[in-house]
Amino acid sequence: MKLIIFGATGGTGKQLTEQALEQGHIVTAFVRDPSRLGIMHSNLNIVKGDVMDAASIIPAMQGQEAVLCAIGSPANKIGTIRSTGTKNIIQAMKATGVKRLVCQTSLGYGDSKKTLDQTPFIFKYIIVPFILKKGFADHALQEEYIKLSQLDWVIARPANLTDGALTHSYKKGFSAAEKQLKMKISRADVADFMLGQISENTYLRKTAGLSY
Repeated sequence: MKLIIFGATGGTGKQLTEQALEQGHIVTAFVRDPSRLGIMHSNLNIVKGDVMDAASIIPAMQGQEAVLCAIGSPANKIGTIRSTGTKNIIQAMKATGVKRLVCQTSLGYGDSKKTLDQTPFIFKYIIVPFILKKGFADHALQEEYIKLSQLDWVIARPANLTDGALTHSYKKGFSAAEKQLKMKISRADVADFMLGQISENTYLRKTAGLSY
């Protein structure tokens, strides 16, 4: 399948790119700085662009069959790259007729806020309200744009991301009241889930929590 990956130079994005290529997909990595990708493959096309520039996305979107979005920014950086960038991606998808969107957001806000009950005190009461507040708000707006898009979307909401191994063994699609969550998951396993959604309809137009 022809896939375009946004946020390919990030932790999850690199995993998406590597795993997609291993699975035989034809991948377009849409990145601001190609030198940061560090991946070479005959089925990989690297396109330099900026998701904040809507016009730059459309040429790269032409001919794609599915979109994988893992865009983000450091927790302490104020901005709207997630929401505005995703809005621009959605507009490009509509302009080019691409329907399938799989996007990574996060657990811990909106109707998944109750999962924070299983995190340490410092995370729930210090890190989330003071450090992650603006990032979570940007994720919430990002999800709103996706849900209003009328595309064939799946939202992956991972717990705290780690650089652990690909295990293929994790909880997915649970409710916010799910018990005994470890509230962490490797970026490799998040990528595994997301790639599984490019043609799977179990979580079509749903948000799926991911955790060990």
